[in-house]
Amino acid sequence: MTLKTSLQLRSTVTEDARLVLSLAEAAIPDPADDEVVVRIEASPINPSDIGLLLGAGDIATATASGSADRPELSLNIPAPYMRAMAGRLGQSLPVGNEGAGVVIRAGKDVAHALGKTVALIGGAMYAQHRCLKLKDCIVLPDGATAQQGASCFVNPLTALGMVETMRREGHTALVHTAAASNLGQMLNRICLKDGVELVNIVRSEEQERLLREAGARHVCNSSAATFMDDLIAALETTGATIAFDAIGGGKLAGQILTAMEAAISRTAGDYSRYGSSVHKQVYIYGGLDVRPTEFARGFGMAWGMGGWLLFPFLGKIGPEATQGLKDRVAAELTTTFASHYTRIISLRDVLDPEVAAAYYRRATGEKFLINPALDAHG
Repeated sequence: MTLKTSLQLRSTVTEDARLVLSLAEAAIPDPADDEVVVRIEASPINPSDIGLLLGAGDIATATASGSADRPELSLNIPAPYMRAMAGRLGQSLPVGNEGAGVVIRAGKDVAHALGKTVALIGGAMYAQHRCLKLKDCIVLPDGATAQQGASCFVNPLTALGMVETMRREGHTALVHTAAASNLGQMLNRICLKDGVELVNIVRSEEQERLLREAGARHVCNSSAATFMDDLIAALETTGATIAFDAIGGGKLAGQILTAMEAAISRTAGDYSRYGSSVHKQVYIYGGLDVRPTEFARGFGMAWGMGGWLLFPFLGKIGPEATQGLKDRVAAELTTTFASHYTRIISLRDVLDPEVAAAYYRRATGEKFLINPALDAHG
């Protein structure tokens, strides 16, 4: 008998200022001629997923309700943040950017994919099954597992996109913050392989040691008393004039621009009260620190600070260049783009208050993987 429905995790903001996570039955559609139905076996919890998953909910207020088969997790939303959630009010939204699994049904034009293990992106991945076009998948190499392919898109393409942005905008080296993260370690491997100078910014000696053991040449610890001196020296050595900042809030983005200017000034000729003419750029692509971004204008006039997101970048470079990046990810899946997970959980586990508190921390070195196959259907 053909399975008609499966479980899907959904996130809803209610009118009484609560965010509710729940499991719902979702229909499994018959695939169109160019579509496949994938049994999801692995889907990571990325920082970019948590914004939709938990929204502006206060994790300290998380409480469990519902039944064993249909658990719910409820978080209070502080009043000041309800305005930002207005666009979501009353909408039950599926969650999960990417995942991987096995093709169990295929349209007539893509029948060759039946039985293949694929990675896929397109939202609603925290579910037992997902139907989408085969062109939106990466067919994994023979022998590769769903767990190995689960993080094929967001982190690998983001890391590759950073290096590609650097090249397209005329820079020769780059800076990355929260650099001991899964993505940061991936970026370090890319830069080592491609011969690109990378300045890694971390926040602890343990993270610094981790990256150095992985071959990183330039690692600056933001908690060290010598941080600014270390950063300026690394920037002078590498010539990095573009940075990608996962932190967002606080003073770090401004400190990077200030250090870039100081490094340039060490080798500059004549003094100019307007600062150097070398353009310095910081792209904020994350929000690990939700405070306002602060900076003092001590870095001249040739600078920029703005946002960077993966999917607008891919839209800018076009399908051919994007496919080239995807092909590289598939070719180096178990080396350059290998991801490591510290905990594998079920869909129901996502709704456990203690588990939610753990993945909400987004701690460096902790990465959660959801395996919806662990949940019995029904």
